[in-house]
Amino acid sequence: MTTKTAKPRSRSSKKTTAAAAKRPAVVSTTAAQTNAALLARRQAAVPRGVASAAPVFASHAENAELWDVEGNRYIDFAGGIAVLNTGHRHPGVIAAAKAQEDRYTHTSFQVVPYEPYVALAEKLNALAPGDFAKKTLLVTTGAEAVENAVKIARAYTKRPGVIAFTAGYHGRTLLTLGMTGKVNPYKKDVGPFPSDIFRAPFPDARAGITVEDSIRALETLFLTDAQPDRVAAIILEPVLGEGGYHPVPTEMWQALRAICDKHGILLISDEIQAGFARTGAWFAIQHSGVVPDLITCAKSMAGGYPIAGVIGRADVMDALDPGGLGGTYGGNPVACAAALAAIDAIETEGLLARSTALGESMRARFADMGARVAPYRMWDIRGLGAMLAVEFVTDFDSATPDGALTKSVIAHALKRGLILLSCGMHGNAVRIMVPLTASDAIIEEGLAIFEAALSDAIAAELRHAAE
Repeated sequence: MTTKTAKPRSRSSKKTTAAAAKRPAVVSTTAAQTNAALLARRQAAVPRGVASAAPVFASHAENAELWDVEGNRYIDFAGGIAVLNTGHRHPGVIAAAKAQEDRYTHTSFQVVPYEPYVALAEKLNALAPGDFAKKTLLVTTGAEAVENAVKIARAYTKRPGVIAFTAGYHGRTLLTLGMTGKVNPYKKDVGPFPSDIFRAPFPDARAGITVEDSIRALETLFLTDAQPDRVAAIILEPVLGEGGYHPVPTEMWQALRAICDKHGILLISDEIQAGFARTGAWFAIQHSGVVPDLITCAKSMAGGYPIAGVIGRADVMDALDPGGLGGTYGGNPVACAAALAAIDAIETEGLLARSTALGESMRARFADMGARVAPYRMWDIRGLGAMLAVEFVTDFDSATPDGALTKSVIAHALKRGLILLSCGMHGNAVRIMVPLTASDAIIEEGLAIFEAALSDAIAAELRHAAE
C-alpha cells in the first residue's frame, strides 16, 4: 500500500518554499473525497475515451512527489507525460505566473499584444539551433503546434505533401493523427485522415531496419507515391515518444537533412516530448548536430502551464499573411511568464547536465536490477539523457514483447507509491519522465520501488504459471 506522510520533501536545491511549508500535508478524507467516489463521478461525467493511467486523484504535489485525496504519497516518474522537467510547482514558475495574474490574464495577442509573448519568442529563437534569423509562433497545445508547422511549411513551399515515420506520435487532431504512426488507441475508428500524408519506416535495429533501409524506403516512396517536388515537409520526433523512446540515429538526421536540401523540403523536428532538458540538451536534435528548419515544442516549456510553439527560420515563419496564424488563447500571458521562469530554472539550476547525469546513473541501476531480478526479461534500456525506457520481453530467445509484464510492473509500482507510464507499439516499455529537479534521495527511493515492483510482477507471473 502507499504510505502517508507528514509533509512534502523540499526541492533538490534543499530550499523549502513558504507555500510548501504552509501546505497541509494530508487532506482530510470525506465520503465525497475518496478515490473511489471521485472515480465514480469521473466515469459518469467524462467520456471513456479520456483514459487515466492511475485510479487515484491528486490533492497536492511538490517537485517529484504527489499526494492523492486520501493522503497517500507517490513519487512521480511520469511528470505529467514529460511536462514537469522542472517539477510540480517550481517556486520560480509559480511566482512568475502569480505576478502576471496580478497584471492581466488575457487580452488575446491578436487584439492587444503584450511583452511576455515577445520575450518568450526572443528566448526561444536564441535557444533553438541554427545561425540564421528565427521567429516563433506561440499556441496552446502540442498538436496545435504540429498543425501550424505543417501549415507554415505548405505556405512557404507551396506544396501539400508531408512525410512522417512509423511509430511516430504527433497528436490526436485529425491532421496530426494522419501523421501519427500508431492505430490503437489513437486512430481507431476515426478516419478517414487528410490526404497527401505519407509514411516511411523508422530505423529499428530490433526489427532489422537499418538507417540505410529507411532512407532506401524513403527514396522508393519518392518514386511510387510522394512526388518529391510536391512534398512540403518531413517530420520526425528525435526520440520517439509513444513509439517507445527510440532515439533517431545521427546518420538518419544527416541523411534526412541532405534529402531535404536536395528537394527543397523543410525538415521539422517534433520536440514536444523531448525538449527542454529532457535529453540533456535544450532540443534533442542538438545531439546530432543537424539543424532543422522548424521545431515544434510544448510540454515542459512552461513547467505545467499550457503553451506550445513553432520555432523556425524567419523567412519560413513569415510565409503567411497577417491573420493567417494565431488562436484566441495562443501565447497566453500567464503561460508565457511561467515559460520564461521554467527556462530560467533549467539554466540556473544546471538541468541540462543534471539530465545527462541522471540518465547515466539510472541506466546503470536498471541494468543491475534487470540482471538480478528479471534475468532475460529486460531486453533494452534506451534513450537520451534522462529520457529513458526499459523494455520487457517474454525471453531473450524469441524477444517477444511482453506488455503483460510491463502492465504488471506499473500496477505493482503504483501500489507501492510510484507513478509510471508505458510506451511502445506493443506497450511493453516503461518510460522514465521523472522531474529533473528531483533530489538524489527521491530518485533512489523511486528506483528501489521500481525494483520491488519488478520483483512483485515476476513473482505474480510465477504464481499464475504454477496454478
